[in-house]
Amino acid sequence: MLLTITTTAQPATDLGHLLHKHPDKAQSFEQSFGTAHVFYPEATDERCTAALLLEVDPRALLRSRTSVSTPDFALAQYVNDRPYASSSLFTVALGRVLRSAIRGTSERRPELARTPLPLVLHLPAVPCRPGPERARALFEPLGWTVEAVPVPLDPGLPGWGDSHYLSLTLTGTLRLSEALSHLYVLLPAMEGGHKHYWVDSTEIDKLLRAGGAPVDGVVGEDGPGWLAGHPERAWISRRFLARRERYVRTALARLEEAGDLEPGPDDEDATAEAPGAATVPRDPAVEEREPSLADQRAGAVTAALGAERATSVIDLGCGGGRLLERLVRDRSLERVTGVDVHLGSLEAAHRRLCGGCHPGGGGRHRPLLADAHEDRSAPGARPELLLGSVVYRDRRFRGHDAAVLMEVVEHLDPSRLPAMEQVVFGDAAPRVVVVTTPNAEYNRHYEGLAEGEFRHADHRFEWTRAEFAAWTDRVAAAHGYAVRRLPVGPEHPETGAPTQMGVFTK
Repeated sequence: MLLTITTTAQPATDLGHLLHKHPDKAQSFEQSFGTAHVFYPEATDERCTAALLLEVDPRALLRSRTSVSTPDFALAQYVNDRPYASSSLFTVALGRVLRSAIRGTSERRPELARTPLPLVLHLPAVPCRPGPERARALFEPLGWTVEAVPVPLDPGLPGWGDSHYLSLTLTGTLRLSEALSHLYVLLPAMEGGHKHYWVDSTEIDKLLRAGGAPVDGVVGEDGPGWLAGHPERAWISRRFLARRERYVRTALARLEEAGDLEPGPDDEDATAEAPGAATVPRDPAVEEREPSLADQRAGAVTAALGAERATSVIDLGCGGGRLLERLVRDRSLERVTGVDVHLGSLEAAHRRLCGGCHPGGGGRHRPLLADAHEDRSAPGARPELLLGSVVYRDRRFRGHDAAVLMEVVEHLDPSRLPAMEQVVFGDAAPRVVVVTTPNAEYNRHYEGLAEGEFRHADHRFEWTRAEFAAWTDRVAAAHGYAVRRLPVGPEHPETGAPTQMGVFTK
């Protein structure tokens, strides 16, 4: 596995100060899976190239549980691409060997560490199953000129076609720390999230730190960082975190909080396998303008609650707290409660709503979670945050004037919908229930979304307007509600609005 870093900023040998590796020396660094070497094939004042070469020890690789137990084929423990391609082994070595360079620290030349330099990065073999277009979509928004050339399966047999590897060359003028952090995050994403080690919650901080986002409340001098503003941040996060959905939701909630960003369609549900889907309407007549669809949706829900004169609201599936943030500012509401099945989402909501820290907490986050056995019949702290599921009966859900299911039902398996209906409409039985969900007919206006494809990978279904009408009418009749349906977002004469909303009232 090989990476070369070339600069022509004069004197070019100052690259050694940033890498903390002297151009006149070849250095080796032992890893648990092999040896990393740093050396300089050329080092003049006009042009300097540093190389990071990782030699993988096949015997150490054989001892790796992941490589031995892979189900791909029986000989995988003897024949695989990890000794040659820039996989997670390489990014681990990159993070260890060039740690100070990634952090952007240089005691001798601190001003150089903050200076953008002309750089050329080259990796001869990078796994990227989505192909060259995905490599360009990942690196070009960061200021790189991208040359991504597919590597043929066999140069002597062109009929065999191309492999899923790219020869990747990146050219741009950036700080070296930025350039290396881009590789540290995006190479594992391009590989598909197949890491050689167990992925746990510590990977979230690794992702955010390398992406420039605040960790432990510390924001860098350059703001929320490059990852928070990347148009493919959901796709990157999902694959960097090996598709651990709980971690992905937490990471995206923290990125949204850091950048104060409007969530893209991928981010709203924090689980997008099809990056870029549902972001660019094809028809200018239905182009989504400011405010964003997410804001329009939250505004429509708030307006419906106001029209029904709701005095207390429970947000079932509150996520990172976008709607709760609006509700707690409404002085007509005496009680606001948020519920989510993911603890990470509740902690993100707490940071959003409570300014990040509990009073007297000394700067440390304290999740504001209500105890399952506490009596919450009287108004208490606003908001209350509850860990719970909408498909399980919970007495804490009772006693609210209104309940909201905003972009929640489509994440439930159809077989679980009756349980949700009984919990919300039968057991909790608030006077008002507001439900929003995507309108499947509108999906054809979104570029990159194939026919029949859902807006998000976590959606179990998406209803047409007729299907939503049938469901709302049935639920209303079964539980003694009246229902009216309202469009949310720009309406198209043929397909309607992107979001459909049902307001149930007793």
